[in-house]
Amino acid sequence: MNRLDRIKGCLLGGAVGDALGAPVEFLDWNAIRASFGPQGIVDFAPAYGIKGAITDDTQMMLFTAEGLLRAYVRGSSRGICHVPGVIHHALLRWLMTQDYQPSTHVTLDGWLVKERDLWSRRAPGNTCVSALKASQRFGFFAQNNSKGCGAIMRVAPCAFFGNAFKYAAESARLTHGHPTGYMAAGLFADILQRMTDRQDSLEQALTKSLAEHGGKPGMEETRAILERVLFYFYEGYRPTPERIDELGGGWVAEQALAIGIWCALTATCLEQGMITAVNHSGDSDSTGAIAGQLLGARYGSAAIPARWYQHLEMRQVIEKIARDIERVPRDYLGYAGEFDRAIEAQYPGS
Repeated sequence: MNRLDRIKGCLLGGAVGDALGAPVEFLDWNAIRASFGPQGIVDFAPAYGIKGAITDDTQMMLFTAEGLLRAYVRGSSRGICHVPGVIHHALLRWLMTQDYQPSTHVTLDGWLVKERDLWSRRAPGNTCVSALKASQRFGFFAQNNSKGCGAIMRVAPCAFFGNAFKYAAESARLTHGHPTGYMAAGLFADILQRMTDRQDSLEQALTKSLAEHGGKPGMEETRAILERVLFYFYEGYRPTPERIDELGGGWVAEQALAIGIWCALTATCLEQGMITAVNHSGDSDSTGAIAGQLLGARYGSAAIPARWYQHLEMRQVIEKIARDIERVPRDYLGYAGEFDRAIEAQYPGS
């Protein structure tokens, strides 16, 4: 696989996991089994009136990617850029698609915010909404103590740019003020970057990332639960709905990351790993998104079953973002030529 295959696999895989888990996000395992049979949910089911519907997790991932691309354009053309501030501006555009008004002036330029299908509420997290509404300026860190998982699912695009750990953690901190909430996001992006750029296996990427970042302040809870997952993996324990519940529901960052990683580590294929990741009593769309991003980076977009790929909402938008992540840093020169102007029209540097 080339780099674009892995980027597309990561972003599409995350969206597929999100869509697969969306109908059962608020159900416990017994209710899932009663509704979908002994194996649980294995195919897209209607959510928000749509089969294959994405949630706020994928919406915010797309706007994070847009912010990173706009930051790249700004930094290349002007020589200076505060990356978290540009990502913040992009997330405030997402906030406006949810019919909330930010405290800060927001420009609705670029192409992504004009995609009308994004202007749909998909159970946006209260922490993200309240933190973004309270933002006093671009780059303003959240003034809360939340370590909810609402930041970690959106940071995957950071893996495809420089300083992945730093910018993922800082962009997570825009909405989640607890160190576990934003440090876990940084670790996740670092793991994905090692898988994509260095082609490490997930096990290699996880152990190397923990070795480099696991001792940092704020990483204690995340390191402890991921070391537990590695122990399970080495001892041959496979995730089941009951065992996943022992880790927690995935509503907080370190639990969601641990569940997603455990399901991806033990998966025999992308399909099986994603089905495992959504069938438990917890935040199924978030754990599905995390597992899907990891498995997509590992196997590529071609491994996504056709029955999911063909019915995934906003698939073409996600694929365009993936292609632009691969091509813009390669093609944009910042010299204001005709080709540069076309990129700047799509990703204004603000």
